[in-house]
Amino acid sequence: MNQRMGLRETKKERTRETISATAIRLFLDRGFDHVSITEIAEAAEVSRRTLFAYFPTKEDLVLHRFADHESETARIVRGRTAGRPPLDALREALLDALARRDPNTGLNDTPEIVAFLRMVFATESLAARLTRYTSRGIEALTEALREAGADPLVARLAAAQVIAVQRQLAVMNHEALADGESADARYPQAVRAAHQAFDLLDDGLGSQLTGA
Repeated sequence: MNQRMGLRETKKERTRETISATAIRLFLDRGFDHVSITEIAEAAEVSRRTLFAYFPTKEDLVLHRFADHESETARIVRGRTAGRPPLDALREALLDALARRDPNTGLNDTPEIVAFLRMVFATESLAARLTRYTSRGIEALTEALREAGADPLVARLAAAQVIAVQRQLAVMNHEALADGESADARYPQAVRAAHQAFDLLDDGLGSQLTGA
């Protein structure tokens, strides 16, 4: 029974990825607003009903890749070693992501990734919908900081600032790469910007999160 369930889940995940990859390929080729749900379903060889079962909206076909990371900062805070300040753990995680050229940092110059991020930031409905995932990330990090002992107000304000800082750093990295800079050339500046941003966060919030 468990093996059958495992195979079923694997098949569902494969179908989900096929639908999303097909949609993104069509969007990048023709533009988000110029591709219909029917065309995506036909290209992915699934019904419209199946497509909507995996992705309730057209925007979700693209933005689920951000949704998969929306609780990442909360996981980092919960998984840090005992006694380690949350901001230290979040700083280190961001630096590690930059070194790995994680697409979510904006520091990945693979042409498909650059084109994908350009589409997200340049498409009004996608950019607007992205704020929903940002809000969920703030909620998740707020809860993690509260669990760690932070005052509720401090937890909320700290979470909002951390998520905003990470998003803006990613946007700046993406803009540099979209203008033709390579990820390797941008990397030192990206690291300096990350340190400066977290220094500012630490100056304003560090003492408030000491007990978290």
